[in-house]
Parts: sequence; structure tokens; C-alpha cells
Amino acid sequence: MAKTLIREYSHTFPAVRGIQAGRPCYIAMCPMRIIPKIFIFDEEEVPAELRAQRILNKSRIPEISEYLISNPQDYTLSAITASVSEQVHFEPLADTGPAVNLGMLTLSMDAQILINDGQHRRAAIEEAIKASHELGHDHIPVLFFVDEDLKRSQQMFADLNKYAVRPNDSLSTLYDHRDPCAELARYVVENVECFRRLTDMEKSSLSNRSSKLFTLSSIKLASRSLLKKSAKDSASLEEKQIAASYWNEVCAHMPDWKAAERKEVSTADLRQNYVHAHGVALHALGLAGADLLSLKPKNWKKSLAKLEEIDWARSSSAVWEGRALMLGRLSKARTNVGLTANLIRKHIGIPLSAECLILEKQFTNG
Repeated sequence: MAKTLIREYSHTFPAVRGIQAGRPCYIAMCPMRIIPKIFIFDEEEVPAELRAQRILNKSRIPEISEYLISNPQDYTLSAITASVSEQVHFEPLADTGPAVNLGMLTLSMDAQILINDGQHRRAAIEEAIKASHELGHDHIPVLFFVDEDLKRSQQMFADLNKYAVRPNDSLSTLYDHRDPCAELARYVVENVECFRRLTDMEKSSLSNRSSKLFTLSSIKLASRSLLKKSAKDSASLEEKQIAASYWNEVCAHMPDWKAAERKEVSTADLRQNYVHAHGVALHALGLAGADLLSLKPKNWKKSLAKLEEIDWARSSSAVWEGRALMLGRLSKARTNVGLTANLIRKHIGIPLSAECLILEKQFTNG
């Protein structure tokens, strides 16, 4: 009789049973339309020490939801991990053999099910289904653990998040085929020989021993600035070609870059001794280049020859301190990038805008 009741008031899913740390766990494919119904959150008013998860960051939800709505045929969601407050019923397809761990998982509707990992996915799914009902028929994998107590749930949350590492921006740029600015960066690297030979495609910061001079993430930011693109703006093929042409011309007037490309100088030495070997200079070259292309659309290449006149040595503190350097250290702060771009603008004969003049005045009077 009890078995009949649990089936009458329950959720049932096809599932696979497994063992972790001596405890049974189950992974089930759940229709997304029921995800908001079966999972609950700890209330925000409950003190942190009495909760098993972080407070929901609502600002993250629209981005994930929009991702689902915009890519209904081509999205990917990782599994949700959850704790069930009471024993579950698993009915295997067979008594022996491999199918003994394949079967139907039944959860009582009275059971409390808390998310240990994936609460933002859950909230985004709820919002996405409101706008696109078809998504409700898709499935998401859910890994269920039987929850022993609050202490165990809190430990699960800590363990699940302890070793989670977000991929750096260069690796994301390399693999993200939806991001139009990532596509721009990959095009530029592919079509600028100096970048192709000297760009680290996986790391966003270079070690002292790295044989590379640039990172893919810094090229993305610099190329975005060059074309005056926001994070989600796409670039036409013509714009990509202009960007590649610009960077090829810049490289032609950076003797140290060309020497590094030919392996005549050490990239480590360049990073240690020159401003142009760092992201702040690359970003500034993008900003200055945007003005150059706008003001001299036909003969901008001639102006870039004057890049060779710039004293890029970090030891020239009179030139770089307060611009690219702060107390002798490179700075990527917006103000420092802007001041570095101003110096480049002056050398290549580009007048400073009103905003740039204000920045220069602050620097001079500072």
C-alpha cells in the first residue's frame, strides 16, 4: 500500500544509479518544464550558517535565460546537483547484469529537494520557459544525492565549488563561436603573421618563460577598441580585413616585435624592458588606431611609421610614469590605457579629442 502511495504522489524519471563515497547517487534526465516545480531555494532571510547554498545572484539570470532563448537548437547546460531530504525509490530494469543500475527513480512530492550546484541555471530555465514554451520539453541531467543533514549539504556545496575554475578569457575566446568579438580576434591572429607566431591562444597572462608576446584576450580587447565595438557587436568581413591590415602595419613599425618573430630577441627580455610588450600598449594602439582610421581613412598607413620614433623603454620613466607605469609597474587601468593612447596619438599626428584633453590636463596637473 505504501509503495502505491509513493507512486501516486511522486515524480518518476528514467535514471542511472551509481556510488560515490559509499553512498548511492542517481542521475536522471528531467524535463525542464518541471525543474522550477521540484527544486526550491533556501530563503534569503535564513542566516548563511543555516543554509546549504549561496544567495541567488539575480543579475546572472537574464544572461543565462537569453542564452537559452537565443539558441534553442544549439545550447548546452551542464547537470544540476541536488540533495533529496529522504530516501528515494529506485526500480531497476533487471535483477542482474548491467541493467541492474538502469531503471526508474521515484521521488516523493513531499520530499524537500535542494540544489547544491546549479541554482542560477534553475532560475534561468524558469524565465526562459516563460518566453519560449518549447524549451520546457527539453531535458537537463540532474544528479541526486540523498541528503543526510544540513552539515552534509553544506559540505557538498563547498566541495562542488572548491575546485571549479572558470576558463580564462583567452581560452574562452578561442572556443566561443557565438561571441562576435572572439571571432574578430581569431581572424586578426590568423591574418597578422606577427600575431600568429607570437600569440598564446590559451592563456590570458604570460609567464616569464613564455616564448609568446601577446595573448588572444588582449588582441580581442585591442581589436574591439580599434573598431569601436561593444562586447556583443559583430564585425563585417570588411571591418575584420581593416583590423588585420591595421595590425599588420603596426607590426611593420615595431622592430622589436619583428625581431621576436624572427627569434632574434627574447620575448622575456622585451616584457621586462619595454612597454610595447604588454597589453596596456596593445589596447592603447587600438584606441589610437580607431581615431586614426576615422580621421585619415585613405592614408592612415603613413602615420604609423612614426611609431618607430616612440621611446618604448620602461626605463624612460619621464615618458611612461603615470601613463603606462604606476610606481614603475605596468597598469591596465582605464586611465593609464587612455594616457598611453594619448601619447601614441601625439606621435602619429592625431589631434586629441575634448575627452582626451581633459585626461591630459588631469595628468599634467596631477
